[in-house]
Amino acid sequence: MSSTTASATALPADPTAPAAGAVKKPVNPRSAKRRRVLAQWGFIAPAVIFMALFFGYPLVRNIVMSFQDYSPSTFFTGEAPFNGTDNWRNVFEDGLFGKALWQTILFTVGSLVGQFCIGLALAVFFTRRFPLNGILRSLILLPWLVPMVVSGIVWRRIFDQDTGVLNSFLGTVGLPGDTPWLTSTSMALISVILVNIWIGIPFNMVILYGGLQEVPKELNEAAALDGASAWRTFRSVTLPMLKPVITVVLVLGFMSTVKILDLVLALTDGGPADSTQTLGTLTYQNSFVQMDFGAGAVVGNILILISAVFAVFYLRVNRNEGK
Repeated sequence: MSSTTASATALPADPTAPAAGAVKKPVNPRSAKRRRVLAQWGFIAPAVIFMALFFGYPLVRNIVMSFQDYSPSTFFTGEAPFNGTDNWRNVFEDGLFGKALWQTILFTVGSLVGQFCIGLALAVFFTRRFPLNGILRSLILLPWLVPMVVSGIVWRRIFDQDTGVLNSFLGTVGLPGDTPWLTSTSMALISVILVNIWIGIPFNMVILYGGLQEVPKELNEAAALDGASAWRTFRSVTLPMLKPVITVVLVLGFMSTVKILDLVLALTDGGPADSTQTLGTLTYQNSFVQMDFGAGAVVGNILILISAVFAVFYLRVNRNEGK
């Protein structure tokens, strides 16, 4: 046994293995940190490049344009001389800007209140189990899925004073059937707000419905055992639990509503007599109708600033909720 073991052939040593007694070379902390930083930047570089090209450059270009005399001839000559703050002064001195700003506030607030209240009511309604619950929820999503221009064209036909379905229906039930929904300066903005509410209800309902699913049922049951009414339970238990979701719905709804353009163009084109002119349509009118690109850039920058303020508000609220 011992002779067999002694005569056994020894296995060749691994040439890559460190020699016995060799000291392993220490890793340089600076080099390791440098590689780690490079790897991190390698992951985020595509997103940074994308944001810089498709968001950063247009934003900077729009800001620069608001201080230039940018006209259609610029596309041929390439010359757009700086004119200081002339564009800003002309926009602020124009009475239409103040009117459009006020109507933007009315349109945004009216749309958000209507969308949120009806969306919340529908979300609470669909938390109950009943036949065809899922089918009805799916059908309510249709206004949100249809392109806004298509919705505007359809509702323009519905609101038509002479041949519209709405006035015909009102006439058959004994109500005034000749309401000028889109041709009256006192009714046009209300009509546009109603259509935008109809479009935004599904978004509010879906998000709020998902938030209601996360509210523990034990809390509602405990409140009911304590003698709280359904309204008191909803106000004191459900709504506080929905606060983060409500913040998301309102902020995202604001950012999509304040700059709306296609719906107003399809319904009224800003009329009659500028009664539905908003900052979004004013940007379009200045840039592509009057060909005053500098003034259009000014109004566009104001819209960007308003959206940025609410975006920062949204981030701060989310950060505070997470602490």
